[in-house]
Amino acid sequence: MMRGLLHNDRVTGAEAAVMSLASHGVEYVFGLCGDTSLPFYDALARLNHGITHVLARDERSAAYMADAYARVTGKVGVCEGPSGGGATYILPGVVEANESSTAMVCITSDVPVTARGRYPLTELDQTAMFRPLTKAATTIDHVDQIPDVFRKSFRAATTGRPGAAHIALPYDLQKQTLDPSKVWALARHGRFPAFRAGPDPETVEEALEVILAAKRPVFVVGGGVILSHAMEELEELAALLQAPVASTISGHGAISDMHPLAVGVVGANGGTDATRELLQDADCVIFVGCRAGSTTTEHGKVPGPGTSIVHIDADPMVVGANYRCDAGIVADAKLALAALLEALRTSDVKADGVLAGKLEAMRLKKWEMFNRLAVSDERPIRPERLLAALQTHMPQDGIIVADPGTPCPYFSGYYRLPIAGRHFITNRAHGALGFSLSAGIGAWYGRQDATVVSVMGDGSFGFAVGEMETLTRMNVPLKMVVISNASFGWIKASQNSGYGSRYFSVDFSRTDHARVAESYGIKSWRVEDPAAVEPAVKDALAHDGPALIDIVAQPLQETNVPVSAWMG
Repeated sequence: MMRGLLHNDRVTGAEAAVMSLASHGVEYVFGLCGDTSLPFYDALARLNHGITHVLARDERSAAYMADAYARVTGKVGVCEGPSGGGATYILPGVVEANESSTAMVCITSDVPVTARGRYPLTELDQTAMFRPLTKAATTIDHVDQIPDVFRKSFRAATTGRPGAAHIALPYDLQKQTLDPSKVWALARHGRFPAFRAGPDPETVEEALEVILAAKRPVFVVGGGVILSHAMEELEELAALLQAPVASTISGHGAISDMHPLAVGVVGANGGTDATRELLQDADCVIFVGCRAGSTTTEHGKVPGPGTSIVHIDADPMVVGANYRCDAGIVADAKLALAALLEALRTSDVKADGVLAGKLEAMRLKKWEMFNRLAVSDERPIRPERLLAALQTHMPQDGIIVADPGTPCPYFSGYYRLPIAGRHFITNRAHGALGFSLSAGIGAWYGRQDATVVSVMGDGSFGFAVGEMETLTRMNVPLKMVVISNASFGWIKASQNSGYGSRYFSVDFSRTDHARVAESYGIKSWRVEDPAAVEPAVKDALAHDGPALIDIVAQPLQETNVPVSAWMG
């Protein structure tokens, strides 16, 4: 029995909810208070449960924190918020986690069961809203259902393709009582993947046949490889086949960028002409743990017709969705790659390494322009100077959290991760602005021995600025970089490319982000001189608390950003 309960024979619904979280091994809950959450908060305050509650300043931010926490730990991220507006505000972060295959349980309190249909303040059909956007969405109707619904939600979040689950917890049920023996949990459901599904041997043989017939195979790997911790199997398999390994944006880190077979990120966002050409030269592409979606494949153009396709994914709906597969394996990435590896060890592998031999030339071409721009003294500052400085001074095991816009393609394409693993986070499912500051806080809670750097445009900064109070209050030593160009850069670049540079409603006033940060008690630098970028980065990373660097940067439409096509 958890210490702090007022009675042993009965517990309140709110106490049962807290006990359910603790029994699943939850250590952090990210959330925001509200009227209908009062009993739940009181239970968190009274019980000795070992959970730290991180009060956010926006429900969406709380969900982003939980998302990033889950990505770096492999544990379920938990967020919570109040009814009504709280449920609607938290939804974007829940959707992002669900579509990014991140295990999350979101709890929002709700109006009393007895008040339903009587127009109480904040009444909302939460389950109708969350059901199509999560793996499981449940409004609890009776106090005795609370333990079972919590178990169901953790089970849904961590099994099959990981994702998000939502629980609506009515106010009156939080005060009613139930038998505490009903509260229990299966420990495996506190992490993901909770249970791995192995491959059908027949599909392994089919894939093996296609791979062995290829002369120029290439892997394109996604976030599923990192989620399943399949990095060692991937590296060994690639070496055996002498096959280059490219990644999606979410898969960045599936292999060290310093590995001799590493290609880097490919696709319309982060890929370059050099990486594109190498992928086009492949006669077989092995997709692993990714959806082969529009960004990765440049709208289905790369790989193109005539290329053999092997697709491996835990989600059966992904395999064959965008390409006619010559072979497919529906299984956990780690188990699928291990099965292929075992089969290949007993096969006649004739790896001639045709494409592997072209990797050095590819790298020379890819980095030629970047290396020149990284020492440019042009003003406004070129983003390449920032990347070069971070590359030099960032610890090997650090974590970069990037917002969409300028940071995502630059750090996908040109930031080299020295070691494999989850060291790069960005919100690729829906690309909402304002992700990286909040997600950086969650990432730090998950890996407090690591340096975490959140990189954002000034558009994103405006979405999330309030969370600087959270990180100072909670003593989170997050490092932040604002790439400031006084516009919603991605849209402006798209207007430049596809609409004759008719810029409309994309520019805003330039903010001195350093002064804003100082008002929150954060050490900050404003950088306009290119020569000052590296000293500022070095000093910020060495600072023992939160820090922000405001870089007055080149407009995105004038940069050499690795984006092959803007929206037209």
